Amino acid sequence: MDRLLIGFILFLGLTAFSVRQQYELPVINNTSFGPGEEINYRVNFGFFTVGSAVTRVDSRIFNINSRPTYKVDAFGATSGMVSWITKVDDQWGAYIDTSALVTHVSYRKIKEGRYRKDELTTYDHVTNKAEVKVRDKETGVYNNPKVYDTPDNVRDLVGGFLYLRVIEFEKLRKGDTVTISGFFEDTSYNLNIIYMGKEVIETKVGKIRCLKLVPIMPDNKLFDGENSITCWISDDGNKIPVKIQAKMFIGSTGIEMVSFRGLRNQLKIIFD
Repeated sequence: MDRLLIGFILFLGLTAFSVRQQYELPVINNTSFGPGEEINYRVNFGFFTVGSAVTRVDSRIFNINSRPTYKVDAFGATSGMVSWITKVDDQWGAYIDTSALVTHVSYRKIKEGRYRKDELTTYDHVTNKAEVKVRDKETGVYNNPKVYDTPDNVRDLVGGFLYLRVIEFEKLRKGDTVTISGFFEDTSYNLNIIYMGKEVIETKVGKIRCLKLVPIMPDNKLFDGENSITCWISDDGNKIPVKIQAKMFIGSTGIEMVSFRGLRNQLKIIFD
């Protein structure tokens, strides 16, 4: 009986240890961003300014799944004459683990013309599952959730952009590829991003030396080809997105940084 009791106790201990191990998340060194950061962008379509966008890291730290998290939001809206034709007012947000930079909760509130979508996704990093709920347009109540498998250390689109900012690109050579595991709507993916070296980009705040990145896009009905998107992030301690250009089937669009505040590090601007 004593041996059985001791064996049972050992079994419980090993089981508890195994569960704790599953909860372990990686620790990522982040010196690029922090609470209070805000970056403003101009949205272009061809040669025309059609809207604005802003990314904002809340000044507070939130507790989600018993973990400290950043609350990060990205807003985009049409402006001027374009709003008379089709009005866009979108919000993408996420609660991002401050240590592992994985997503615990993400949400989308989409208003594009008559189209509406209010979606909430929670991530379980123990079971590698994502639970997706969509709010009913008529009742205002979330529908029954759908559950999907996810890869380890999964991130939503907001979390994926933040993770780009902590990659040590100085250790890469031109043409090297980095991979980010993500989840969107009902699909998990591994997004490969090619590092294309450095370029100087001229912005409203001055010339900024940037790292040039090209994500390999899967076949889709929106973007024209696998190399249709190019992203430039600042080659300094912040690694903020400075410019994004996209080739779409209906034309070329993109965003450019116009102002910022609350950066963790001083932005390096080139003065001629």
